[in-house]
Amino acid sequence: MNQQRRDLLQYSTVFGLMASAGLITSAQAEEWNKAAFEGKSLEDVFKALGTSTPDKSGAVVINAPDIAENGAVVPVGITTNLKGAQLAILVEKNPSPLAAQFFIPAGTEPMVTTRIKMAQTSNVYALVKADGKWLMAVKEIKVTLGGCGG
Repeated sequence: MNQQRRDLLQYSTVFGLMASAGLITSAQAEEWNKAAFEGKSLEDVFKALGTSTPDKSGAVVINAPDIAENGAVVPVGITTNLKGAQLAILVEKNPSPLAAQFFIPAGTEPMVTTRIKMAQTSNVYALVKADGKWLMAVKEIKVTLGGCGG
């Protein structure tokens, strides 16, 4: 199976499941930022998100282990007291740094948790867009086994 077909199946399945669960609307699916997910460096992703390097903020908290025993399933969460419409998780040393992006509906608590894949020990960035400005927190996570490279 060629890579383009795999990508199409993967994205259509994910977006279809999210839409059927009411997690996204068709308008949000159209907002998907392909350039951000295809960025090969933090600078590429920041540019695609419409910012230079985001400011560090104590209002953004990243919840993740100091050491991940398996890089293939690293639990990461973001919490904030800011009324953010978008949250994002970036992994500095991954082949594609943007691991996840979330659009938070109005009236919803701005908190997410997920599992990401990490190729190696790296800084992980939790970003929150509040009042049109991206803010971040950074944490180094040490990976001891597996990851994106196998």
